[in-house]
Amino acid sequence: MNVIVILCDTLRRDHCSPYTGGKPLNQCWSQEAPEWAVPTPNMDRLAARGTVFDNAYCGSSPCMPARRDVYTGRFEFLERGWGPLEEEDLDLPRQISGPPNQSIQKVLADGFDISYLVTDHFHLWEKGSGNYHMGYTGFEFIRGVEGDGWFTHPREGFPLPKGDRMRMNERHWRNVHHIRHTEADWFSPKVFSTAAEWLENNHQYEDFYLHIDCFDPHEPWDPPKELVDQFDPHAYDVDWSGHAPYSKWEGVISEEQFRSIRARYAANVVLVDRWLGHLMDTMDRLNLWENTLLIFTTDHGTYNGDHGRTGKLQTHQFDAVAHIPFIVAHPQYGHGERRSQLVQLVDIYTTALAAMDRPIPEDRHGVNLLPVLEDASAPTRDYAIAGIFGTSVTITDGDWTLHQSPIPENAPLYWYGYSLAKFLRYDLGPYVDGRREVLSVPMGEPNKLGAGPEDRTWSTPTWLSDKQNDINELVNLAAERPDKLRDMQAALRQTLVNLGTPSEQLTRLGIDAS
Repeated sequence: MNVIVILCDTLRRDHCSPYTGGKPLNQCWSQEAPEWAVPTPNMDRLAARGTVFDNAYCGSSPCMPARRDVYTGRFEFLERGWGPLEEEDLDLPRQISGPPNQSIQKVLADGFDISYLVTDHFHLWEKGSGNYHMGYTGFEFIRGVEGDGWFTHPREGFPLPKGDRMRMNERHWRNVHHIRHTEADWFSPKVFSTAAEWLENNHQYEDFYLHIDCFDPHEPWDPPKELVDQFDPHAYDVDWSGHAPYSKWEGVISEEQFRSIRARYAANVVLVDRWLGHLMDTMDRLNLWENTLLIFTTDHGTYNGDHGRTGKLQTHQFDAVAHIPFIVAHPQYGHGERRSQLVQLVDIYTTALAAMDRPIPEDRHGVNLLPVLEDASAPTRDYAIAGIFGTSVTITDGDWTLHQSPIPENAPLYWYGYSLAKFLRYDLGPYVDGRREVLSVPMGEPNKLGAGPEDRTWSTPTWLSDKQNDINELVNLAAERPDKLRDMQAALRQTLVNLGTPSEQLTRLGIDAS
C-alpha cells in the first residue's frame, strides 16, 4: 500500500470544518474565538473519504520535536529538546527505503520502497536539525520561508510591511518579494502542487511513501489579501510584523493588530485547504485512493486569544495547542466515520510501516492505527501525553487533563544524546555517559526565551482541567479536586515508567513517590 503523510504546521483544530461543522468558531467550543467560520471544504472532502479522530494529541513540542516523534515513533520531549536525528533513531524513511544515498535500482532490488519528501519547512534543514531529509530516496525543498537565507538583494529592492522594522522576518519579505506573482507562488500552493506533480510522475511504483511537510499555516502570516478580507477587510491596514507575540497579547499589541493576526491566520488555513484540494484532485484522477493510506494532521496548534495569549510555548500545553486535527483515509475502512480513541503523532510511524508491510522496530511509543480504522472498538492507549522538554508534562484521558509542573528547582534534568541545543537554547553541560546536564531552560512564565545560566524556573502552577465541562481549560481544579489530582498524577507516573522515561523526570516533576 502507498502511504502519504501531510503535516501542516501550527494548524488549529477549531479552524478545520470536520471538527466544527462549518459553524462560527465562537459557537463551537471557545467563546474567546472569533464570530466567523473558516471554510475548509477540502478537509471536509477528506473527512468523507476517511476517519476523523476526535481525541488526537501532539506529543513533543514545538516544530522539530514533533517531527522527531513522527520520524522515530518515540516521544522526544522526555529525553531532549529540539535537535537533529541521531544514528540510533531508526528514522521512518530509512525503514522504508533502506540505507541513504543508494540508487533507485538498488533500493528496489533490496526489497525496499521509494520514499520522497516535499517541504518548504526551513527548520528541517537549518543548523541544529538539518538532516531530516537524508533517509528519503529523493526530496524537494521549496525555498524562501521565514529565515531561509536565499535572496540577498539590497533592501532598496523590496518593500517591508508596516511594523516589521527589519526584525525576524526580514529574510522572508526579501525572499517573497522576488517570487510572488500569482496565488500559485505562495508557499503552501507550491508545496501541494509540487507533491501533485511528483504523484503524476511516480504513481506507477507499486508502493511508495510521500511525506508532505507544509510550513503553513505557521507564521509569518501573509496570505493573499482577498483571502484575508473575508475575515477582516482592514487586517492589512494596520502595522504588523507577520508574527504573533508568544505571550499574553493585551498590552503587547493593539486590538486592531490582534484582529489582524486572527484574520491572517484563518486566511492561511483557507489557502492550505484550497491547495490540499489540488492534491486530492490529482489523487482522484490517478485513482490513488484505491491503494493509498493518507494521514492529514499537524505538529501542534497555537494560542489565538485562548487564555488571553497568542503564539505557542510560554505556558502549559493547553487544548488550543495540544489537541490537534487528525484525519486518516484508508482504501477500505472507516469512510465518513469518527473515532474517539486517543491517538498521537508517534502513531504515524507504526501505522505507516504497518501499511507498507515493513517491520516495526521494538521500543516504539506509537500504536498501529490500522485495526482502529477497521474496527471502531479497537483500543489504542489509556492516556496521551505532551510537553516541551524541561517544562511541564501534560497527560489526558480525554475527559480530564493534568499539566504537571516541575518542582521549583526543575532538577535533576538531563539532555540525552550527543547533539547540542542549537535552536531553543538550553544551556547544557559536558557530554558524560550519554547525556548532558541541563543548566538552564529557555522558557518560563512570562516567556523567557534566552534565559540566563542556572535559570531552570517554570512558575506556571500545576493545572487540572475537567475537559467535559471546560474544554478550553480556563478553570484550574487542582486545589478543588485533590482526589482527581492524585489519580492523574499516579496515571502520569505509571505512563512515564511504561514509556521507559529517565527516572529523574519523575523526581523533577515531583511525582516519584508511590
